[in-house]
Amino acid sequence: MTEIPTSIDAVQRMLADEDYVCDRPLAVVTFLALKLGRPLFLEGEAGVGKTEIAKAIAKGLGRRLIRLQCYEGLDAASAVYEWNFAEQMIAIRTAEAAGGADRDLLKSELFTEEYLIARPLLQAMQPQPGGAPVLLIDELDRTDEPFEAFLLEALSDFAVTIPELGTIAANEPPIVILTSNRTREVHDALKRRCLYHWVDYPAFSREIEILQARAPEAGSTLSREVVAFIQKLRTEDLFKSPGVAETIDWAKCLLALDIMELSPEVIADTLGAILKYQDDIQKIQGSEAARLLTEVRAELSPA
Repeated sequence: MTEIPTSIDAVQRMLADEDYVCDRPLAVVTFLALKLGRPLFLEGEAGVGKTEIAKAIAKGLGRRLIRLQCYEGLDAASAVYEWNFAEQMIAIRTAEAAGGADRDLLKSELFTEEYLIARPLLQAMQPQPGGAPVLLIDELDRTDEPFEAFLLEALSDFAVTIPELGTIAANEPPIVILTSNRTREVHDALKRRCLYHWVDYPAFSREIEILQARAPEAGSTLSREVVAFIQKLRTEDLFKSPGVAETIDWAKCLLALDIMELSPEVIADTLGAILKYQDDIQKIQGSEAARLLTEVRAELSPA
């Protein structure tokens, strides 16, 4: 287990050691979240690195990463715990076969920790090897408002209640990171419990740093062309602009094909690595890809 970084620069170094290139504003809010024990709420487009920072923090601190992947219809029971009904039924059948089972005693024995299946929120409240875990609540905007209300209470006290067992509180609060792609607004009450940061698309130089950290095999020419082309795509009227994750994926695909520089044909063959909707692919294929590549090379050429 590594100690919590004692400075903003130390946070940046820790994340850089895990190949996460972090600008200073994000490093500042991360440092404050770690130092003050406050949840960190990250919003931004998909693929800009919100989830990856939680992974990098967990690795950098040597803590367990516990991930709660949110989805529509997620409820408190699914996020906290459930009873192992199969094992409970076996215990009931065994007691019945033995005869003379005391129902009240059997009931009390069935609802114990032996038959409890801990889900992410409960796991995060329990002691973990190496210290308090990193709890990633990913894509919170996909859930419903009732779950938000429950989560607000859980994060306020870092405790959850199981009717049969009582309240379970964390001895050491987890490091909590919440992410949202902003498909809907998250309630202000929950945001007020957190430190907030909008994770934007990186500038050209920053995205080059990220690509060099994640795909160091890519040469300078290919890296610059890939990043410039992706950033040019983000200015187009697309259904879904490519994120940093797509930049990295595309570079790795090009390296797998032994491609050292872009061409309209190469772009057409590999658009599926960066665009995920057929309408977007059709819009960029052919002469449009050639036009964008020409503009990219003109911008990259020395004056």
